[in-house]
Amino acid sequence: MSQRIFVAAIFCITLCTTPLFAVAQQDNDHQIDKTQAANKARKQVNGRVLKVDQQSDRYRVKVLKKSGRVISVDVDKRSGKVNQTNKKDNNR
Repeated sequence: MSQRIFVAAIFCITLCTTPLFAVAQQDNDHQIDKTQAANKARKQVNGRVLKVDQQSDRYRVKVLKKSGRVISVDVDKRSGKVNQTNKKDNNR
């Protein structure tokens, strides 16, 4: 009798927690990777990517512009939105 209860409990735990793992995996599937972040930053700034650093919720991408300036941009991992972090070179 106790063996049946144990098996039923394991079954319920497995059944109840599986959707949580599936949701967590699904969230990771919607994130962009380093290559995609580099491409988005390169297109936005119109330059050559020098470095991509991964952070918890974004990528920090350093891009060399044709003017010779290095610009850092943040690319959000989930949305792919590019935000320039230093505004010194907006006119060039």
